[in-house]
Amino acid sequence: MTVEERINSVISEMKSTSEKITVAFSGGKDSTLVAVLAREALGKEKVKLLNVCFGPYSYSRGLEIVIGLAEKLGLDLEFTAGYEEQEKIWKAGPSCNRCTKFAKFNAVLKSTTSIIATGANLSDTWGQTGIALKERLYAPIRDWTKKEIDEALEYFGIEVPRIGEAPSREGCKLKHLLKMMINPSYHGQAVAISNEILMDHLAEFSHKMANVKIIGPLSRNIALVNVSPEPPEAKKNSITKALKKTGIIEIVHWVDAPIKLVISANPGIFNNEASKGWILKGRLQPEFAAPISAEWIKSRNRRLATFQVVDYVLEVNR
Repeated sequence: MTVEERINSVISEMKSTSEKITVAFSGGKDSTLVAVLAREALGKEKVKLLNVCFGPYSYSRGLEIVIGLAEKLGLDLEFTAGYEEQEKIWKAGPSCNRCTKFAKFNAVLKSTTSIIATGANLSDTWGQTGIALKERLYAPIRDWTKKEIDEALEYFGIEVPRIGEAPSREGCKLKHLLKMMINPSYHGQAVAISNEILMDHLAEFSHKMANVKIIGPLSRNIALVNVSPEPPEAKKNSITKALKKTGIIEIVHWVDAPIKLVISANPGIFNNEASKGWILKGRLQPEFAAPISAEWIKSRNRRLATFQVVDYVLEVNR
């Protein structure tokens, strides 16, 4: 199927699905393509963009991109808050899937009564199910690959700016908090402030990946800084100084060589090799600047529903 045929197929489906559509709009490639397709199918006046703003966990650059794209597409844009629900979820440990389902989609569902189009595709769990419509949530590009999404955006002449956080799946600082958020003003602020500091310092430095992972026991915040390619030493020193100056980060380590993560996991994950493998290679490794391995610990904390990275060890002999 050609790009044009694929586009026309979705436009036809959208026309038969609803007279009006609200697009859950993050400003990324997936939701931007869905917004363009909805506009082509229904017209500007019947499409609304709705961005779930995660407050301190949203990048300031990300909000600029959302506003700029909405203006470029000529579509109305509204915001709704979702960070309080995020903080409730992260109390039990990192969980991007629960965050998407309960913080993002629930916030959108409460904000409108119309059909909500999402950017779910084959790279997502939902996209892989092949379900088109569920509880007003509609996935028009559910069977598209990332390559096909890029081809369609190019077809429409739409360029989606990057935050610079990662090659894909940008926009949420909270995913870099790799432990329970018992105290938002300590754990939450550490990940929110540190990642904003990093992006500010790298504004003039060309990079493919940039993030600060916050790990450590609940009583201490350790910052693992991932930037690729690696910036000059003077730049690294200024970033390290700025991170320590926050007063809520005790240790700063630049991930420029292989490291081992010490990961505490709830029994369900600890006893499941497939789950541990996905967390390490699927969830964590793509956003680290060097190879990682893991030492797993079975958690006795009943409040931990997923995992938390409690420490790291340099892999000097690797």
